[in-house]
Amino acid sequence: MDQVADMAGSPGTGAAPTLALCGGTVVVSLDPVEVRSCDVVLAGDRVAFLGSAPAGIVRHDCSGALVMPGNVCAHHHLYSSLSRGMPFNLAAPGNFTEILQRVWWRLDRALDESSVRASALRGGLDALVSGTTTIVDHHASPNFIDGSLDVIAAALAELGLRSVLCYEVTDRDGLQRSRAGIEENRRFLGAQFPLAKGMVGAHASFTLSDGSLAACAQLAQSAGTGVHIHVAEDLADQRDSSSRGGHRVVERLDAAGVLTDRALLAHCVHVDANEIAIVTSSGATVACNPRSNMNNSVGYSPFNLSHLPSSPSPRSSGPGQVPHPDHAKVALGTDGIGGDMVTESQVGFFRAKEADISTAPSWPLTRLAEGSRLAGRAYGEPLLGTLRPGAPGDITVYQYLRPTPLDAANLAGHWLFGLSPTHVRDVYVAGKRVVANGKSTCVDEAEVAAESSKTATDLWQRLEGVPAHQYQPRQGGDK
Repeated sequence: MDQVADMAGSPGTGAAPTLALCGGTVVVSLDPVEVRSCDVVLAGDRVAFLGSAPAGIVRHDCSGALVMPGNVCAHHHLYSSLSRGMPFNLAAPGNFTEILQRVWWRLDRALDESSVRASALRGGLDALVSGTTTIVDHHASPNFIDGSLDVIAAALAELGLRSVLCYEVTDRDGLQRSRAGIEENRRFLGAQFPLAKGMVGAHASFTLSDGSLAACAQLAQSAGTGVHIHVAEDLADQRDSSSRGGHRVVERLDAAGVLTDRALLAHCVHVDANEIAIVTSSGATVACNPRSNMNNSVGYSPFNLSHLPSSPSPRSSGPGQVPHPDHAKVALGTDGIGGDMVTESQVGFFRAKEADISTAPSWPLTRLAEGSRLAGRAYGEPLLGTLRPGAPGDITVYQYLRPTPLDAANLAGHWLFGLSPTHVRDVYVAGKRVVANGKSTCVDEAEVAAESSKTATDLWQRLEGVPAHQYQPRQGGDK
């Protein structure tokens, strides 16, 4: 297709071209895979057209490079960024609940404004230089709630990183903080940040009362967004839900109005076939986090499998129709283990392949594309995650000297067995080059490292005075 045909009828192409990425192999789309040899011409913050760059505009040479849509991390905890090497003096956790009580629910109570900012800068920078252009974050800092999302949004804006943010509503720290979390989500949903949008955060069914769950669902509905929540990450969540009324977690969330086509459900490890069908028919997106699940020894999400078990569901998308479970919207996140989606997608694929030898190489590409569609819905940008004319200019350039031919048919093989985050050369967000030759163009990386190290030292000192959390999920049957 020539330049004129590419431009015809395309949104956003009325503006004059400003920049061209020239000479690269261009991945126009991950799902379906489309690969071309052409220039990517930008007009301001978005793709103008694909073809031959016109004379008289700035050109960035991408000869021999792979030019791709930027990655989306569909579930992150940026506040974990300062936990690397963190001292631990308590008895080692013996299960998932104890990991929360002795590690993460201590860390989040030690966070203050400076450590929230430093963790966002450090975590955001790590994500950017690995080719991630959007982070969907799930934040918690019980002693610094009001304004915490603004601090994160401002820090990520310094880096030029796109984000979708929320505050984790939970009852584990008392009703006052639970209400403050709801209000922080409400306030941020009305804020104006060019590169940040909001969702409604909720921790998990086992730390939320019926009233708090309903409040989150109602706020999301009124704001036209979704609830971002952990779902059945561990069996403790299912036991708690069973003890509250005999329903499984997904059934409880469905009854509360949480499950909509804009909801984001992290993990979904311990779900049965009926819950899978309910999630699928709701249109909610599932964010799988393979490395975190393995690290916490909680199990493996069936949504990571190539073929999901099916079961009749009480919900339907049309008269007598229930979407097949394999049509579920499944994305990938890191759950706080950095922002490197190249490695996350590779590890996730190998774990899926271990469970099912028929897992196709396209597994990581379809899930990365689904993460982009999730972020695109938050921004009202359906072309986000592609390099089609009119798409936001969120682009990663990999300096990948491929040893074999690369085309649409074998891109997945190169992604899985050739590419790594060390190949990331340049990153563009909204048309601006925010990483050049592997380094941030927006911040001094040495200064960010120094600030994060000093802030982490202070954070770790405060952490010594924070006891293990006493909150316990309710005990019910092993459902």
